[in-house]
Amino acid sequence: MKVNAELIHNLRKENSWSQEELGIATGLNLRTIQRIESESTASLQSIKALASAFEIDVRDLDYKEQLTMKKYEYKTLELPFKFGIFKQGTPDIDEALNVEGKKGWRLKQMVIPASSNMGQSEKMIAILEREMLPEAE
Repeated sequence: MKVNAELIHNLRKENSWSQEELGIATGLNLRTIQRIESESTASLQSIKALASAFEIDVRDLDYKEQLTMKKYEYKTLELPFKFGIFKQGTPDIDEALNVEGKKGWRLKQMVIPASSNMGQSEKMIAILEREMLPEAE
């Protein structure tokens, strides 16, 4: 079962217990305590033993998934070219996208806008996105 390993670690530190001392207090072996703290998994019996040693409710040790919303920023990159009856002047799309990719941008969509110039577009537009870093709290 998934457990809140961070809480277990914090409670152990609050009690000034080493992992070995927590093992003695719970009746679990040292390797089990190490695995619980590193992998956030434990059997129901181990969870009961930990709750008893820390004098807390078993449900307090339940793993609580932290839901975070990812935020993105977008920008456009215009790539001039002619496309229609006579294909000419196609830009080096790979190079342009690789330059932006090194800055953390990734391609979301390519658009060729409609044109009234006899069906010939004069540019492609690359819509780029990148994940915004969480704001410092």
